[in-house]
Amino acid sequence: MKITLKKVFWFFLFILILCLFLRATLENTVTRHLYPFPYKEIIIAEAAKYELDPLLVISIIRIESNYNYTAESEKGARGLMQIMPETGFWVAEKLDLEDFTDESFYDPKVNISLGVWYINDLLRLYDQNLYLALAAYNGGRGRVNKWLESGIWDGSRESLGNIPFTETRNFVLKVEKAYDQYRQLYPDEPGGLSKD
Repeated sequence: MKITLKKVFWFFLFILILCLFLRATLENTVTRHLYPFPYKEIIIAEAAKYELDPLLVISIIRIESNYNYTAESEKGARGLMQIMPETGFWVAEKLDLEDFTDESFYDPKVNISLGVWYINDLLRLYDQNLYLALAAYNGGRGRVNKWLESGIWDGSRESLGNIPFTETRNFVLKVEKAYDQYRQLYPDEPGGLSKD
């Protein structure tokens, strides 16, 4: 069998294409392992009620609890979406949840329902400004309103550095990064909220 330059070229082209394909597939598989989508059915169902992007919800869950439904912060935030008790009981009342107790925070369906309602309420309050809603989710709407009123922060992405609370600023940036990653990894998931 005679080996020609043309055959060598096609062989190396085939190998190159195969390597690129395998790299892209492996990279996506590894990254999806780092950014899983647990509680997918619950998140999609709850997000659909408010036309929220479920990928935003899972991004918040990743940053808040790292997918741990039993998570509890030092400040007392509970469950997957790290809901503070007073906020949770207030939202549960708005949702007419009967038999809501402290243990309800650790039920993924209930916690996600509370968190999705709350993030939707914040987005509505802040005219769909994702940065303001995320800052309020972490730092409280009272603080965010004070920052806006005093001119400390205008709610834009460009001025995130003006948020006086490092924890809140970092939370917003981490959720944004996770949200970007989830949208790259799960482009076919149903959604409803554009970051832009």
